[in-house]
Amino acid sequence: MSKTSLTESDSRYDHLESMTVSDLLTNINKEDQFVAGTVQQCIPQIESLVSEIVPRMKKGGRLFYIGAGTSGRLGIVDASECPPTFGVDHGLVVGIIAGGDGAIRKAVEFAEDDAKQGWKDLQEFNVGKEDTVIGIAASGRTPYVIGAVDSAHEFGCLTGCITCNEHTALSKVSQFPIEALVGPEFVTGSTRMKAGTAQKLILNMISTSVMIQLGHVSGNKMVDMQLSNDKLVERGVLMIMDQLSVTREQANDLLAKHKTVRAAIANFSKSTT
Repeated sequence: MSKTSLTESDSRYDHLESMTVSDLLTNINKEDQFVAGTVQQCIPQIESLVSEIVPRMKKGGRLFYIGAGTSGRLGIVDASECPPTFGVDHGLVVGIIAGGDGAIRKAVEFAEDDAKQGWKDLQEFNVGKEDTVIGIAASGRTPYVIGAVDSAHEFGCLTGCITCNEHTALSKVSQFPIEALVGPEFVTGSTRMKAGTAQKLILNMISTSVMIQLGHVSGNKMVDMQLSNDKLVERGVLMIMDQLSVTREQANDLLAKHKTVRAAIANFSKSTT
């Protein structure tokens, strides 16, 4: 079995249909335990990419994730959670999936096989040279993703990728490849499992570290989060109470007046000096 087909290599387990539920769950969990250690080995690769992303975004650049199937959906999940978590515009981190938004819920046949469509989809966002494009593909050989990243690089964007095979076509066209070699899946070839988990962990690391570097976290708190439901309003009130040593009523009033935790804390500090 060649190194470039690690994600398709045979499972370490067989006769899965004969296993008890307990055995299935235990063995899936055993496989999952490989993932965190594998991602840890990728930290230098992730650091190199993040260190290049941050200065570009400080100049107004955006971050694009592009993928197909599970990989595309994971990019969309990470991108969609940046505005509520960090209070940034919806257009700052963008997830694109082969087949369009309909493919988020239902697979679009052969959408990932079009090597030109990925760049066309990126161009709809008027991609600029300060932008970063990260291709996500467990196999590292998805034409839609390879074509998008290759064209983005030629255009002048910063490019990276997240894959679970070594020396793939996607890595070759990416300036900063991240290769999380999680090994065979419990169900042979089902990269929604360990590969998907590794991709999600890496996306968490990229977006969170970038947003912290951009100043959207204070201490360890999400001070720029959007107050879009009662749970988050309560969290904001508790942050203000803790930071300013004020009563719940005072914290509620500050948050209602200033709309964000950051603004509430900053304006309280000004009013007391």
